[in-house]
Amino acid sequence: MTVVPPDRYVDVVFDLPLHQVFTYHIDPKGASAFGKRVMAPFGRREYLGYVIGERAEAPQGLATVAIKAVRRAVDPTPLFDRQDLALAEWIAGYYLCSLGQALATMIPSGRRTGAYSTFADPEDEIAQGLPELSSEQHAALEGILASLSAAALKPVPSAPPRSRLLYLYGITGSGKTEVFLRAAEQVLNAGNSVIYLVPEISLTYQTVEAMRRRFGPIATTLHSGMSPSARLTEWVRIQTGDIRIVVGPRSAVFAPVRNLGLMIIDEEQDGSYKSGNTPRYHARQVAMHRCSITGSCLVLGSATPSLEAWKLMEEGTIQRLTLTRRLSGGSLPAVAAVNLAHTQGCLTKELKEEIRKTAQLGRQSILFLNRRGFAYFYHCQACGYELTCRHCSVSLTYHKSKGRAICHYCGYQIVPPKACPQCGSLEAGYTGFGTELIEEEVRRTFPDLRIYRADADTTSRKGSLQETLALFKAGGFDILLGTQMVAKGLNFPSVRLVGIISADTGLHLPDFRAVERTFSLIVQVAGRAGRYFPDGKVIVQTLRPHDPVIIRACTLDLEGFYAAELAQRQILGFPPYTRLIRFTVRSKEAGRADQAIENLATLSALVLPAHADMLGPAECPIGIIGGYYRRQLILRGTSMRGLHEAARTMLNRYETGKDSRVYLEVDVDPVSLL
Repeated sequence: MTVVPPDRYVDVVFDLPLHQVFTYHIDPKGASAFGKRVMAPFGRREYLGYVIGERAEAPQGLATVAIKAVRRAVDPTPLFDRQDLALAEWIAGYYLCSLGQALATMIPSGRRTGAYSTFADPEDEIAQGLPELSSEQHAALEGILASLSAAALKPVPSAPPRSRLLYLYGITGSGKTEVFLRAAEQVLNAGNSVIYLVPEISLTYQTVEAMRRRFGPIATTLHSGMSPSARLTEWVRIQTGDIRIVVGPRSAVFAPVRNLGLMIIDEEQDGSYKSGNTPRYHARQVAMHRCSITGSCLVLGSATPSLEAWKLMEEGTIQRLTLTRRLSGGSLPAVAAVNLAHTQGCLTKELKEEIRKTAQLGRQSILFLNRRGFAYFYHCQACGYELTCRHCSVSLTYHKSKGRAICHYCGYQIVPPKACPQCGSLEAGYTGFGTELIEEEVRRTFPDLRIYRADADTTSRKGSLQETLALFKAGGFDILLGTQMVAKGLNFPSVRLVGIISADTGLHLPDFRAVERTFSLIVQVAGRAGRYFPDGKVIVQTLRPHDPVIIRACTLDLEGFYAAELAQRQILGFPPYTRLIRFTVRSKEAGRADQAIENLATLSALVLPAHADMLGPAECPIGIIGGYYRRQLILRGTSMRGLHEAARTMLNRYETGKDSRVYLEVDVDPVSLL
């Protein structure tokens, strides 16, 4: 075995909440190098680390005899370069995590294998003919191409890095995807690469299929459904230039494509672009930063932009490209709000009539309810008892098919009681409705129609959702009932009717984005109707038919909604007029959680800048999850720089005397406050 001289060192970081770089002797074979993963001793254990530097001498003040050696290099060639490291450093700084945690999020785990998958290998899979663009689509495409920098259309950049931000704002069914594909084609023809982000692969399979047909073997997907080894294999193929267009959810924003020319974020408003684990990055923010340092063009798109994006469009920071007409002979559907009060069962007579009419016409219906299970609220009329999870402060949802009451947060489940556990009364039971109950009522009301329910309970098998949607598109059944799986990104020619069973589901949540999410969901779901025929119909069942949000969603008054909601946010001091950093502590003991959040509040009061204030400390809206008591503190200000400085100071001081039985989570720009 080759013995390497001991005077060569590497700097290593780990996927640990430690803001520190550790120096090691290189491994005995001398394979450790910048950009590789290594196995290195750390305390009494051995950890996977990332080499971020090489050096010929030990750091000053560090005795060489105390320096341990890397055990071995994991990778034969580097997995990241200097540009990737710069992005990781930005993520660590912006999202207040360690550099090792940032790199671990960017780089796939797993071992390299020889196997890989592409979108297609036969040439006849690639689409031979392209659809004709409408005048609006053509103008939008020209706008994107005009904004692509000189660097983005040449294999070798010849201009200093700069980015252009554009937004393709178009009604549902207006052909945004085709514009994205044409723009990607131009960038690929120039020798550069494209990253195309979608909210979730399983919910946007039609977009993925379009990519597969259009670009064949130079395209691939990166997503969490792949095994770690498969993701790593694809990562290496992207890195070597074999792959030049990558489609995937938020983590694909890190794909190591060569000469990035264009990044696309479809359904930009979707909350799944925000990570729920450290680092809690938002793919939109990372994409904006990455494009700014590479000189690439970033194009966002949606029928319902986020309020942040809408405000930037109004200010001119983002250039807006608009599509106002549906293609394929369709038109915007007629939307009617129907009062759900005093209705026997879950289906109003108006919705029943339209389902019958749609079936008689030989067309299809989609019924939407964003709540799975049979019923969700167990209540005793005699004593007021409510059945909640033993480990979480939420109700147990009754799943009739399983005969269990289940917590959707921690998975705890029991057999539902036949009488009130507290007083023994028989006047206790479940109310409220989920997709199981809706399916039962629809089958009872329309026994002659073919019905399928698509939710997390029926589509858990890999590929089952795609099979279901393909069967529905082929006319295999008459009614598709589902949760958000059927809400957006789907294009079914025969769908005439969309019924929203309860439009109020999300309006009651104690979160300042609840109204925005409800509005977007109604508009997106309504967009599934009437894409190919001008007789589309949407029935919005609601207990609040006169609520301004419901009215604007039903009239598709997007400009009115955004103007009203932005005015409300400005009055209340919430994003996009302010920035937020949320601290959440959790502990098995309520007292420890209370003490920890009070300590943070005390530190906050000492370091907050003049433009900022503090919300809390307080119990989280969902106060207990998985047996952990949750408390929160929110920093709010007009400048993220000042908030960052205050948060870093708080974290440094908090770490000094922190309680090991309390866990702290930091979320910069949170999308949910639950």
